[in-house]
Amino acid sequence: MQYRPLGRTGLEVSVIGFGASPLGDVFGVTDPEEGERAVHMAVDEGINLFDVSPYYGVTLAEERLGAALRGRRERVILSTKCGRYGVDNFDFSARRIAASIEESLGRLQTDHLDVLLAHDIEFGDLNQIIEETIPAMRQLQKQGKARYIGISGYPLRPLVRVVQAVPLDVVLSYCHYNLLADDMDAILAPVAEQFEVGLINASPFSMGLLTEQGPPEWHPAAKATRDAAKRAAEYARSRGADLAELALRFCFDYPRAATTLVGMVTREQVRKSLRALERPADRQLVREIHAIFGDAFNSSWLSGREENQ
Repeated sequence: MQYRPLGRTGLEVSVIGFGASPLGDVFGVTDPEEGERAVHMAVDEGINLFDVSPYYGVTLAEERLGAALRGRRERVILSTKCGRYGVDNFDFSARRIAASIEESLGRLQTDHLDVLLAHDIEFGDLNQIIEETIPAMRQLQKQGKARYIGISGYPLRPLVRVVQAVPLDVVLSYCHYNLLADDMDAILAPVAEQFEVGLINASPFSMGLLTEQGPPEWHPAAKATRDAAKRAAEYARSRGADLAELALRFCFDYPRAATTLVGMVTREQVRKSLRALERPADRQLVREIHAIFGDAFNSSWLSGREENQ
């Protein structure tokens, strides 16, 4: 396993991060026992960053991850989130943040978190995030309930604004650095480096677009983007490659992100991530895939409040 520093936190995180949202059945019903075995394998293979949220499966993912990490908690860097609790259920108030961490600690069967992130801040009032949410999270840090704090979200500009406005330890961006998009590198990464904030990259498959089976029906990408991704998967297959594995390696090679979170819920998915890390990157094939994407490259979708786009 390879490790990188997470900003100025002093934490060394594995370049493969365990995204635990699938434990909450958010991509389909899963086998909880296999999910637990996947967590155990990941820990044994040196994957040390585990990220979850009360939103995933409406607390189910946290409950399952907490159970799976019994006896292994001291071997991992555990991250969860606050502020988002349902599709349209957001509360970034100081009072809710304080209650949320207590609930998460109980489900995760631990007395502290290593990282606490405000979840999908584009759905909140950024002034509240800056003036109320982050200070409340700092209080939890002082109480020893969270070692480090940060923010997460999809649109890049709100993340940049908050990083520039208030001291943070970590920022998580998803779907903005993978085979289909690299705008995080120009917009967010330089700001994270300037302020020494640890950068977490998430969703190397762009929420299923960069896989053989394709995205779920609810995926917000435009039809042209979906079609381009399907052509890319077919082309990779014709070259004897798997688009998802190519996508994984592309993200693992990105040096400005400390880690890339990969959603995993089976041992085979853990093995696939490990294989991608072991095999050399095919840069020529990556260039050919990028050519297939054409205008779909760096396309995005709306997420959050209108004023935060």
